[in-house]
Amino acid sequence: MEKFEQDRLEKLKKLKEKGIDPYGKSCNGLISLRSIVESYNDKGEGEDSVRAAGRISSLRPHGKAAFADIRDWTGKIQLYIKLNSVGENRFEIFKLLDLGDIISVEGKVFKTKTGEVTIMVEDLTVLSKALLPPPEKWHGLKDVELRYRQRYLDLIANERAMKTSLDRIKIIKGIRDFLESRGYVEVETPMMQPIPGGAVAKPFITHHNTLDIDLYLRIAPELYLKRLLVGGMERVYEINRNFRNEGISTRHNPEFTMLEAYEAYGDYNSMMQLTEELITTLPSGLHGGHKITFGDKTINMTPPWRRAKFSELLKEYAGVDFDDEAALTQKAKKLGLETGNMPRDVVANDIFEEEVAPKLNDPIFVIDYPASLCPLTKLCEEDKRFAQRFELYVAAIEIANSYTELNEPLEQEKRFIEQIGGKLDWGKLDEDFILALKYGMPPAGGLGIGVDRLVMILTGSTSIRDVILFPLLRPASRTPAEESES
Repeated sequence: MEKFEQDRLEKLKKLKEKGIDPYGKSCNGLISLRSIVESYNDKGEGEDSVRAAGRISSLRPHGKAAFADIRDWTGKIQLYIKLNSVGENRFEIFKLLDLGDIISVEGKVFKTKTGEVTIMVEDLTVLSKALLPPPEKWHGLKDVELRYRQRYLDLIANERAMKTSLDRIKIIKGIRDFLESRGYVEVETPMMQPIPGGAVAKPFITHHNTLDIDLYLRIAPELYLKRLLVGGMERVYEINRNFRNEGISTRHNPEFTMLEAYEAYGDYNSMMQLTEELITTLPSGLHGGHKITFGDKTINMTPPWRRAKFSELLKEYAGVDFDDEAALTQKAKKLGLETGNMPRDVVANDIFEEEVAPKLNDPIFVIDYPASLCPLTKLCEEDKRFAQRFELYVAAIEIANSYTELNEPLEQEKRFIEQIGGKLDWGKLDEDFILALKYGMPPAGGLGIGVDRLVMILTGSTSIRDVILFPLLRPASRTPAEESES
């Protein structure tokens, strides 16, 4: 056992010998530290006694007095502890405290000569004795892997981590408030499904013992939400957890959060308008405007956002014509992309992702994708080679995907069969969904927004792991205790 842990255990013992419960009682009437500071700065007076609690982040003893800082999830405040104010017993208890301990205090608020809002402590209670010190004495965790693996330490030591996590909550609340103001209702669809549908992705497989059937963690809620359109629920949305048994990167986590919304009698144009209005209500609440710093980029979120066809952007940024199949093949080979026996639409999309997408910084709606890439989408009336689909790119990241939904049952059945084509060992035709369409689904617009990626953009976080509290990681080579001691 390390000496610092032994020292803390000794202090724990002494607290118990004094009749103190080191993992004490609940506290009522607590005031957040931020509100104490803001209230004092507004009123300029500190006559009223306040009760607050937090984790000790600094200790500065001075003989028969001491200064300390405590933090809660709203901020920090300075404490001033004097022997004459708290009494000998409470002062002896204070001397047994360490960085990381959680305490509650009562006292009056004043301002020091340096202008810092401070609580003059009159009473002090130990709520939790920490047996390990906070990481690097509150200078933050330098080991990025450790930050994600032991998120509790990251939240303790890193103010930005706490702010990002709370901002994510505000963003999701903002999404709900916006959609409900537009007449949408929030629904829930199954997370375990007998047939994985709504996207092309590799699912996680589980087994239900009682029914003796395999089930799949959902890759998308789309087909269930469309069933609700058939049933007459005209505006529905779900903020859902999806699972895809695929890679991990700064933009991908196998478990992720999506917003999916469907509007009867809409199309991809109405969903573009909805998406732009929704997202532009969010940055102002976090940044005070529509310009956002993301890594080394500045993103201008000011509406209206550009709308450009897939084929136009392919020509603009990659220098190839969608109709020139030979030029597409030549360009793909030059980029080192596979072309053998691949359809033209797939080759064009690979070129787009390699050459065009990385150049799309400010928000842009990429519209009218090659039809074969969009099996759930209505075709463009003026050119049947393309589908009524858009993807929203911001900072070269795909944030949203939307269709004018295909509601023709026989055509949908045909496309499903073509899509499955024996290529996926889990591929099955969702016959119940086709049956539902045969009862009549209204024309509709559908929208999917990657919530994690949206939060990345709005909080300036360049890794998806920064916006997911507990991202999936490779198994640790050492135990958490060993990691903390290093």
